[in-house]
Amino acid sequence: MKGYLRLYTYGHWLKAFCCIAFIAGLPWMGYAQKSRFRIMEYNVENLFDTIRCMHTEDADFTPEGSHKWSSSRYWKKLSDIGRVIASGGGKQPADLVALIEVENDSVVADLTRKTKLWRLGYEYIITHSKDVRGINVALLYQPYRFRPIGRDSTRVMPVSTKKGRPTRDILHVAGEVPTGDTLDVFVCHLPSRRGGNSASRYRIAVAERLREAIDNVVQQRKRPQIVVTGDFNAYYPEKVFTQALRATAANDVQKAYLPNELYVMTHQMEARRGIKGTYKFQGEWNQLDQMIVNGVLLAKQDEDDHRLRTTTQSCKLVDFDFLLQNDKNGDGVHPYRTYLGPYYQGGYSDHLPVILDFYF
Repeated sequence: MKGYLRLYTYGHWLKAFCCIAFIAGLPWMGYAQKSRFRIMEYNVENLFDTIRCMHTEDADFTPEGSHKWSSSRYWKKLSDIGRVIASGGGKQPADLVALIEVENDSVVADLTRKTKLWRLGYEYIITHSKDVRGINVALLYQPYRFRPIGRDSTRVMPVSTKKGRPTRDILHVAGEVPTGDTLDVFVCHLPSRRGGNSASRYRIAVAERLREAIDNVVQQRKRPQIVVTGDFNAYYPEKVFTQALRATAANDVQKAYLPNELYVMTHQMEARRGIKGTYKFQGEWNQLDQMIVNGVLLAKQDEDDHRLRTTTQSCKLVDFDFLLQNDKNGDGVHPYRTYLGPYYQGGYSDHLPVILDFYF
């Protein structure tokens, strides 16, 4: 009987502690110390289910397809991605996770509800693009840390209707963060680098539409807080950033950040073991995955100001050892990918994740 009472009391103390922790995180309660708000971006390399969709080119990722994509491989992939997301949060879950290259609702539902990731309680929003291969972008969010108040997606048609392929929609989600402010998050996956000049023009066209959507937010909000993330298939200072988005590398700015200008946080990032980007192609690292913020989020923070703030040092590559393999020549490492062409490698993804921390 005494043992039962001890367990019962412990359970009540645990519930009380959780309630206090939750209440302390609400925006109207004030803050005794700086709190962290983390955003993670991850291109998960072709997260397909095993079911053939007659409207998209997903035949390779079926049991009968060239990749022999089986249920066991699918569930292993989900478990692996869940491990990365959980580990990427550190001591507390990442508040937002932008996922690139997810096929549909069912794979994100399986990821968030049928793997160990379910314990973290993520909800999600996903696009339904006209992409030929059927891949989309999604945003996972902690519902007690980010409360969606608006969402939409922008579709950009090919520059050339004869040769171009429909690309992924741009996802825009506006949500209330713990400070009580609204954070506007854009998630995108720009057209592939394959295709030379035509593909480059297409990426620029998508980036121009993205900039239009951002400008609309700037006009609508008194003090907008904007984050743009995703796989741009481009790296700064290509025209996608300097001309279409009119963005500047944050670490190149010598004077004060301007509130409504855009700043690339991911320029010239480095991690352990010679890693200088999220994607490695022909032995060279490329920073294709980006985190971009407006100047409001980079402004100097006063002691009594509890708005979200970040710094150039707060954006980092995720370089867990389990995400990496040694190069054949032994001179470096590369992402431990799921496939190399049609050959199954059994790894996580051909990209590394990026995290950006804010404090308030």
